Amino acid sequence: MALLSQLPPAIVAHVIPRKQHPISFSWRIPSPPHRFNIKHLCLRCTKVSSWESSPLTYAPTDDNDGAARGNNIFRSLIGQDTDETSVSKNEDGAEDMRNKPLLQFQHLKWPMWLLGPSVLLATGVVPTLWLPLPSVFLGPNIAGLLSLVGLDCIFNMGATLFLLMADACARPRSPTQSFNIQVPHSYSFWNMGANLMGFVIPLLILLASNKGIFQPQLPFISFAVLLGPYLLLLSIQMLTEMLTWHWKSPVWLVTPVVYEAYRVLQLMRGLRLGVEIGAPVWMVESIRGLVSWWVLILGMQLMRVAWFAGFAAQTQQEE
Repeated sequence: MALLSQLPPAIVAHVIPRKQHPISFSWRIPSPPHRFNIKHLCLRCTKVSSWESSPLTYAPTDDNDGAARGNNIFRSLIGQDTDETSVSKNEDGAEDMRNKPLLQFQHLKWPMWLLGPSVLLATGVVPTLWLPLPSVFLGPNIAGLLSLVGLDCIFNMGATLFLLMADACARPRSPTQSFNIQVPHSYSFWNMGANLMGFVIPLLILLASNKGIFQPQLPFISFAVLLGPYLLLLSIQMLTEMLTWHWKSPVWLVTPVVYEAYRVLQLMRGLRLGVEIGAPVWMVESIRGLVSWWVLILGMQLMRVAWFAGFAAQTQQEE
């Protein structure tokens, strides 16, 4: 019994030292001793020799830096968008400011549609139709000639104002819009030919009267009273047409219509003056022939206006 009571302490004393023996740790795989040293060398080896090129290094980025850079990128993009929208708004505002005077000028153009023809009516038709002829014409002399020339000068001033207002209404006021007028050479040649024919025929009549071909002869002052204002206004019309062609004005098609319509009234006044001064029959018939000639030319001019309107509509459809 004494032996059994002493045996367990001996067994326990024998097992405990075996568990603490250092041989039990010899089966573990040793970790590399230079692991941390190699890592520190890779990070700290920044010096290279003079003949080696510097290696490419990639610095690690943290999540916080990436998020900050991403926020900066989005902020820059948003800033660019806001800058673009502000620039577009500024451009739209500038265009609106530019268009405001144009719209105001368009409102100023509307009264010209009534003012221009009213000026033409007051300076051309009213003195010729409603003004009594004896109050203006004092006889076949210089005073009567000057009074008739004065009436035609009043019409010429009204016609000039009308053409200027028509030019202002027809021209575009936007600087971005191009405006180029090309007068057809066939039209200019035909129009100048008609004007020259209307200028040469009265001179041939005067020359034939002086040569004694037409009997009885007509004095020069009587001829000047009947056809002198006509020749003067015709020369002014040719000069005005050449200026509209040179300046490329949009009223080049309206100018001959204005002057030729008044020329018919002017020649009708010449018929009444022929009765007043007792002009020979051949002279009265010559004036009637001139009236017929200019009515024909005026009708051809109106046909030209209609053709040009159709031609312009056709070119717009093709574009």
